[in-house]
Amino acid sequence: MQFDEKWSFVAKKQKRCDPRNPLDAKKGDCWDHVALGPEHRLVLSVVVGKRTEDNARQLVYEFRERTDGRFVNLMTSDEYPASATAITELYAEPDEAASGSGAAQRLPAGLVYATVHKTRANNRVVNVEARLVLGTLVHLVAALVWAVLDLVNTVFIERSNGTDRARNSRKVRKTYRFSKDWGVHEAMTYFTLYSANFCWPVRTLRQKVAPKRYRQRTPAMAAGLTDHVWSLEEWLLFPSNSRYKLPRYSHK
Repeated sequence: MQFDEKWSFVAKKQKRCDPRNPLDAKKGDCWDHVALGPEHRLVLSVVVGKRTEDNARQLVYEFRERTDGRFVNLMTSDEYPASATAITELYAEPDEAASGSGAAQRLPAGLVYATVHKTRANNRVVNVEARLVLGTLVHLVAALVWAVLDLVNTVFIERSNGTDRARNSRKVRKTYRFSKDWGVHEAMTYFTLYSANFCWPVRTLRQKVAPKRYRQRTPAMAAGLTDHVWSLEEWLLFPSNSRYKLPRYSHK
């Protein structure tokens, strides 16, 4: 599983927002917190908002709920510290072997979280280094053997970020088409990212059925959630699942 945050802005750049003006609370920097499965390219959770620990925690919470609490062997992200905090908090379980009142907690054996450290020079990435944050090196090596990754990276979610910017012109880095309203921006983010799961085939997921003939597949097809490419009409009219939009997580 790969976690990442994608920047955009609403109405005006953050440096032009007045912190004393309550109307500017829903303007400025706006981040897409995204959880994506690299094996199927499936977007499992999206949280739109400021880049805060609460939103990072909400992202991991929604991912955990939609996978019924089962952790994946390998989680990766950039070096945003809030991700490690959220994973530790949400996946910790009581440590029955610990003495005392029973309040001690530990992470499940086999859970691995690693980050990608990028070294930049002259605004260009010159070196990429993987860093193990949670788990053991033995479990990391085992996870890489079974995963679609040859090494720790975030390339699949970064590719998804680039594709989403192309589909949602309000997120192009230098544009006059930026969002003017926070609610519309949030709605369009959910629309483009979640509809892509069912309605947009991914070239690298296609299956060869005959010489020079391929069956196109969407992330949802690769994940076994459907057997065909959906139209936008079919996706929009499909009855919503109550687990699709989860309530805010409270860690208090």
